[in-house]
Amino acid sequence: MADGTLSAPYFTLQSLMWPEAGICTERELYVHTDGPAALSISKREVQFIASGTADFGTWFNLFNAEKWKRECALSDLALELRGEGTFELTITLAARDRSWESVLTEIVSFEDVSHDEPLRFDLRHILSEPYADGLVFFALKAMSAGKLNDARWVSRDQAKRCPSLNLAVTTFRREDAVARTMERFESFMANSAIKDHLHLTVTDNGQTLADHLDLSALPSFISVVPNANLGGAGGFTRGLLETRDRGDSHCLFMDDDASIHMESIERTWIFLAYANDPNTAVSGAMISEARRWAIWENGALFFERCRPLFMNTDLRDPDEATEMEQAATPPVSRNFYAGWWYFAFPVDAVEHLAFPFFVRGDDVSFSLANAFNTVTLNGVVSFQESFTEKESPLTWYLDLRSHMAHHLSLPDLDVGKWRVLKIAMWFLLRNLPRMHYESIAAINLAMEDVISGPDYFDKNADIAARRADIKALTKEEAWLPLTPEVALPPHREAPTPAWHRTLMKLTLNGHLLPGFKKLGKKILLTGPQRGYIGVIWGASEITYLNTERTKYYNVRHSKAVAWNSLRQFAKNASQFLSRYDELVQSYRGAYGTMTSEPYWREKLGMNHAASEQKEAAE
Repeated sequence: MADGTLSAPYFTLQSLMWPEAGICTERELYVHTDGPAALSISKREVQFIASGTADFGTWFNLFNAEKWKRECALSDLALELRGEGTFELTITLAARDRSWESVLTEIVSFEDVSHDEPLRFDLRHILSEPYADGLVFFALKAMSAGKLNDARWVSRDQAKRCPSLNLAVTTFRREDAVARTMERFESFMANSAIKDHLHLTVTDNGQTLADHLDLSALPSFISVVPNANLGGAGGFTRGLLETRDRGDSHCLFMDDDASIHMESIERTWIFLAYANDPNTAVSGAMISEARRWAIWENGALFFERCRPLFMNTDLRDPDEATEMEQAATPPVSRNFYAGWWYFAFPVDAVEHLAFPFFVRGDDVSFSLANAFNTVTLNGVVSFQESFTEKESPLTWYLDLRSHMAHHLSLPDLDVGKWRVLKIAMWFLLRNLPRMHYESIAAINLAMEDVISGPDYFDKNADIAARRADIKALTKEEAWLPLTPEVALPPHREAPTPAWHRTLMKLTLNGHLLPGFKKLGKKILLTGPQRGYIGVIWGASEITYLNTERTKYYNVRHSKAVAWNSLRQFAKNASQFLSRYDELVQSYRGAYGTMTSEPYWREKLGMNHAASEQKEAAE
């Protein structure tokens, strides 16, 4: 019997990603060139003369055949190339814990095909024995002058569904960033093969976009929705509810500056279309804008603390990038969660909407409370401002209260009162040696609010009062402009010796030593060191600089402030322990209601808005 798939059309599974101005131009993240081979970012091509090479075995451009085979039952695969000239083509299979294997090494010429046709190489055989599951990538060595214009991993397998994907973006008074995102999305939609299946909904928490943009001139595939400012929890929930009301099958949570390659959207949509499990969701990685070559996290785990996965993986290094993708290929752990800077999921799989955290922690509980089959995809990543740069008393407040509420609300995270209290103590001990007393004050406020019970979150969903409280107490830990008149102490670049660090830890960095305020060192730490506690020991005054070295703040040793903070913490801890059983019962009882659709529609005034629209239509 003839194989009917041989005459079936080919569908693109994954196309090349290229460096892009304004997003990332670290070329070694996309292609490694050697010898006489030159990259054009604007033309998206590599030009060669004889002996020049281009290796696409990078995190952005390898193809994870193992993940596609397991999650999508992939049975057909080919590589298509478009260009000019004659090359040695090598296609490599990289399996875990095994020697890498060349599955094709041939001299190929674009002269062998017509101008409109690609060179195509059948790779079906590597999806079955004796080949091991793994990652696939290709490299070219020029035998003559030539160029590569395009490369695609394609298949004759049919998709299992045709997702309708609503991109839900939440913004608060970042009009310029949103305008750039809309422009990039509109340009992308002009040429995308999936443009008929995409829509962009911008939830305007600041309700200011109409004053800065001509909303009437927006294309039909972009909508702007004014919304009450209930933070990311309220904004993204509004985007999800708008997705349901539109009748779309999938929703993609994305940040308002959309610092992604638009090809990420295509990779996400295609994978969702082919996935076996209709509950499949895609979690995008995150890279810091300050170090665009290093992973900040490629997914994360939550249990007592947030644990980013694969932090500091150097994507310029082919071995590190490959090892990370191999390690990220098996099914994720049950306590895996996806950051809302980029998270695509099926709407029907959502049983619990966000808990009203305002920000920080809403994405954790959303992932853990819903039965998503979450995967990561190589190259799908958002470039973000560093979390370390954003750290402040307010973020410590938000982080601690969400950490504690997760363990009080979700039965799978039940660890008992002492281990929940240990989380708060860890937050305290991260700040006490660094003399971040204002952050400790915010931590105490977080404990008090958690002890108040879930009703506090309900009645203070906009956290307006707490934001004002924390702003008022933030004096030393507030960034100031760095001027030439500011005298900076010596920069401490490395930790002190181990014996010294141990001694200082035993004294709580001098808080148990008389006269330490005068005895301790004055040091300078820069942006990347801000969250690194190893360099602070023995300092009684620390000046912090941001990454751009345009802002600074000082913190100073004070036993009086420290001990007052510790006394308040002890009081809060005692109250938490005595009320723990009551709090667990209260949070678990309220969680279902406070993450329900009726709750949020009422909270966001959507029931009222829907009623008004119905009356207007009638």
